[in-house]
Amino acid sequence: MLAWYKSLRQPFFKPPDWAVPLAWAGIEAGLATAAYRLVKARPSAARTRALVTLGFNITMIGAWSRLFFGRRALATSTVAAAAMVVTGADFVRQARRVDPVAARAGIPFVAWVGFATVLTAAIWGLNRRR
Repeated sequence: MLAWYKSLRQPFFKPPDWAVPLAWAGIEAGLATAAYRLVKARPSAARTRALVTLGFNITMIGAWSRLFFGRRALATSTVAAAAMVVTGADFVRQARRVDPVAARAGIPFVAWVGFATVLTAAIWGLNRRR
């Protein structure tokens, strides 16, 4: 898997490899904070919707990795990343109704998957004939 990824042509704006796990550590801390705050919030239909949407987004993170690294499906993983921007923004919107701090904790995820969508699309474009 790593050899395949290293063999791909990369856009000039790809972050260094060491930066990605650091970014994800912060993103995951934010998502964990959001989940904790929502679980501790007063039970309501809005809280349930926010938690379900958060769980869906967390599932999509794993799905994207399987699409990109496992199946090497650059086009499909680009679409999946774009979908995460939409579902991530929806999580922030829903969480804001329950706990504004939880909503703000989800913003780095949305920003990162927005960047990841552009990055994945660029990698796809540079490697279409592979």
